[in-house]
Amino acid sequence: MSEHDAQPTARRDQTHGDPGDDVLRHDAGQDAGRDTGQDTGRDTGHDAVHGAGHDAGQDTGQDDGAQVSTGSDTAGVPEAAIPELVIISGMSGAGRSTAAKCLEDLGWFVVDNLPPALIPTMVELGARSQGNVARIAVVVDVRGRRFFDNLRESLADLEAKNVTRRIVFLESSDEALVRRFESVRRPHPLQGDGRIVDGIAAERELLRELRGDADLVIDTSSLNVHELRAKMDAQFAGEEEPELRATVMSFGFKYGLPVDADLVADMRFLPNPHWVPELRPYTGLNEEVAAYVFNQPGAKEFLDRYAELLRLIAAGYRREGKRYVTIAIGCTGGKHRSVAMSEKLAARLAAEGVETVVVHRDMGRE
Repeated sequence: MSEHDAQPTARRDQTHGDPGDDVLRHDAGQDAGRDTGQDTGRDTGHDAVHGAGHDAGQDTGQDDGAQVSTGSDTAGVPEAAIPELVIISGMSGAGRSTAAKCLEDLGWFVVDNLPPALIPTMVELGARSQGNVARIAVVVDVRGRRFFDNLRESLADLEAKNVTRRIVFLESSDEALVRRFESVRRPHPLQGDGRIVDGIAAERELLRELRGDADLVIDTSSLNVHELRAKMDAQFAGEEEPELRATVMSFGFKYGLPVDADLVADMRFLPNPHWVPELRPYTGLNEEVAAYVFNQPGAKEFLDRYAELLRLIAAGYRREGKRYVTIAIGCTGGKHRSVAMSEKLAARLAAEGVETVVVHRDMGRE
């Protein structure tokens, strides 16, 4: 993301030890060379995580995970007592620990590296807490190698018990992941005797189905730690959960498609303000540039019809329980046409009650 993107509220940014968090922290102007794998920050008050047998503020790369007592039979627990559940997963080095720390700062009970087979048990323990543990976030990844195969069974168990769960998947490009692992001088957990890229490829294949089931996919390839926190805050900081949240992202095709986009629209059918000398220095946020774009044949018609199409899609997303959608609007460089259209489209969605965030990925990049 560029310096023109929305800036998040500054928060504490200690990490759990994910290589991606170290480099995201470096991108924010901090030292990425420190490779302790420990949380040197604060006491969050979630001492119950230690009671579960694992420090949620650490990411040691071990397979033992968190130890949780199953307790007694939970029959008769009212459905209203079932806590809200978020499962955080994704590529090693993509920033899972920063995402988990953000939820912890927002008051979630966070358990790192919990074996998937114990997720239903964790939910039952939360249900018996009489509302003291109303929101649980669980980090699940390939560090628990022999346990990871149980994830699909655990998700089916949660569905059978009518537990509402959301999956947040952290994604990143191969190039970004290799750079992050090399910068902190740590091996990929799946590379074995091979190279880092071999471990990344093996992990992508292992996580393919889970990524397809994710409710929210965040690509951290170009994000620093503050920008990742801003995305998490935008999704989880509200007091009341909206029906649907949308991210409208402008981008330049010459910089590549956003990997986390659900829908992509191409504005290159419109004349490019880049070839108008007096407009070239400005962006689509400029009134004159926006006026030029929307005075072109087809621009207003596209906005009207695409907004109507999104109305139809949004209704379907709500019926299917999908709460997050990323709409990518592209042009050649992500500076003029896509920016102007993204702003107008986001305003339309907001006017219809969709909570909307606008991101200009490539603006200022040229």
